[in-house]
This record gives sequence, C-alpha cells and structure tokens, in this order.
Amino acid sequence: MDNLIAGGQLQNYHLAHAAQADLHRRLGHVAEARAAYGRALALTQQEPERRFLHRRLAGLAEQ
Repeated sequence: MDNLIAGGQLQNYHLAHAAQADLHRRLGHVAEARAAYGRALALTQQEPERRFLHRRLAGLAEQ
C-alpha cells in the first residue's frame, strides 16, 4: 500500500489513504494512521465517508 501511494499511482485516491490508515491503525502505528486518515479526509468529498473517517480518527485520539 505504501509503495503504491508513494509511487504516485494512488496519490489522489482517498480510499487508498483510508486503507493505508486502517492498516496502520490495526498495527498500532497511531501517528501514521492519523496522518493517512488526514490525507483521506482531505481528498474525500462525500459526507458519509467523511463521517466514517472522522470517527476512526477520533478513535485514535483515545489511544
């Protein structure tokens, strides 16, 4: 995932960043997950997806 995003193929695809964030979250990499959720939020325009990502990001604040 990191290589695909870093390579530029999925740089502007919000779901790639959301997937990357989820992987980091599951691995306990909180800082990386926060950053990836932030990038996904910056690219997401649909409100249901924004709410979901905000909930995930808020959940990281508790860790």
